Amino acid sequence: MNKLKLFVGFIYKYAIFILLFLIALCSIILYGLRKDDIQMPGAKPLYHFYFIGQNSADPFWREVMRGVEAAAKDNNVVVEIYAPRFNDPQEELKYIDIATISRVDGIITHVSNSEGFTEAINKAVRNNIPVITFENDDAKSERNAFIGTNSYSVGKEAAKLLAEATGRWAKIATISSDDGSQGSIEHNAKMYGFSTTLKDYPGMKIVKNYSSKMGVLSAEEITQSIIESDEEINAIFTLSSADTLGTVRFIVDSNKVGQIAVVGYGSSDEILRYIDKEIIYGTIASDPYKMGYESVKNLIAIKSGESVPEFIDTDIQVITKRNLNMFTIGE
Repeated sequence: MNKLKLFVGFIYKYAIFILLFLIALCSIILYGLRKDDIQMPGAKPLYHFYFIGQNSADPFWREVMRGVEAAAKDNNVVVEIYAPRFNDPQEELKYIDIATISRVDGIITHVSNSEGFTEAINKAVRNNIPVITFENDDAKSERNAFIGTNSYSVGKEAAKLLAEATGRWAKIATISSDDGSQGSIEHNAKMYGFSTTLKDYPGMKIVKNYSSKMGVLSAEEITQSIIESDEEINAIFTLSSADTLGTVRFIVDSNKVGQIAVVGYGSSDEILRYIDKEIIYGTIASDPYKMGYESVKNLIAIKSGESVPEFIDTDIQVITKRNLNMFTIGE
């Protein structure tokens, strides 16, 4: 009995030391594993860029940013992405100034038709920070390159699609976002291409041009006013993906499918599904992913001392039910 008591006493006396030993041993092992992980650093980023876009809720801009992120990963550069939830030219200008003050290696920026962009871009360039504009340009500035599409062709192809959709007879409304691009070279070129091409179709005319303020919701409200008006509009041309979605959503909700032909802009999954269901006759689409990817790729080339074209055309696509099988529609 005494021996049992001595044994229990021994275990009790030294148990705390055994426990502390085991904890220390585990800590050493875990520290060694963590240390190995920390000592596997990635390569130092080649450059640090700023990307300044707009309306991060718009499917078009989400694709642009996806292209930017992919190019950054493929080329080992860091790109800080700034895109206001809604269109805000003053926010864009603020971020250009922040990027310039921060002495980043390069800036990729959308340009709104607003005062201050030329000055902000020139200030960055004069501080040896190369600038690439995309989607909307500022040709008056000292930017290094512009990445975008032939805007005249966008309008031209849209007019041809509406002629197909309406049998060459239409009273047309246009809807474009008041995102700072109205009045820009690109916006004016789209409208000029559209209106000039319509001259080939005497039975087609633009009745009214609308301006949307808040993307999808604003386009829905405008479409409602079009339907409720006595102007007998039977065709709508939308100049952004957000306006396209807002327009067709209201047409569906108000049971007007087949009564109003819609030609829009964009190639998001939702837009492609509407084309498949023949709710949208067709769209003109740029390649936003390519636009984002090429902006990073060409900024790297500029930083490396290579020459790049002043205008880099990312092309347009005309999408209808006829060629929809060329596109992958997500779930």
